[in-house]
Amino acid sequence: MLKSIVSLLALASFTFSAPGASREKRVDFPGTPPGFEIGSYSVVGAGCPAGTTYWYLNPDKTAVGATFSEFFAEAGPGIPTSGNRKTCQLAFEVIVPAGFTFSISSVDYRVSHRLDSNVTATQQSTYYFQGETDQATARSTLTGPTGGDDYTFRDAFVSPVTSPCHQFIPVLYIDIDVHVENSVNPEASGSLAMVTDLAFNLQSHTCET
Repeated sequence: MLKSIVSLLALASFTFSAPGASREKRVDFPGTPPGFEIGSYSVVGAGCPAGTTYWYLNPDKTAVGATFSEFFAEAGPGIPTSGNRKTCQLAFEVIVPAGFTFSISSVDYRVSHRLDSNVTATQQSTYYFQGETDQATARSTLTGPTGGDDYTFRDAFVSPVTSPCHQFIPVLYIDIDVHVENSVNPEASGSLAMVTDLAFNLQSHTCET
């Protein structure tokens, strides 16, 4: 069975400025403001069933990590269609100091993959805040043959989603979907697994009304 490990190394400063859903003015703030921290977190989905995900926080609660043992998709002879796609929804409560907001400008992933000829693997992630209509979606596709090397890619956003101003504990949702498709070559097989280094690049802003 494939095993996958995802490490969420959050809250690295990244220089990016863009408007969010609110009409309030935002001003870039260099670095993470004091009092900014991850509050609570949860996961749900076929890629992260109960008992397969393990969380940890760094000492000052500004970075969160997790390991997954079931977050992979595969296709091929003898593999049921239920194994072709796996999803996982991550949810974080983020404690934001008064007068500040933040956005995710990019996310770095590393995946492990092995794909026969004409087998396709896709990873898609959607980011949004609870109660907000704005979403940011990024997608990456690989087509075999590939030799099984790890692959690193970045979800980068021209207009990243931004937490609402003056909301003390916004909830950030990240819906991750991994899919392997062998319809073009049904006798072929392939797999895609989330491996490690899921790194969030954030930018803090001040709120001005």
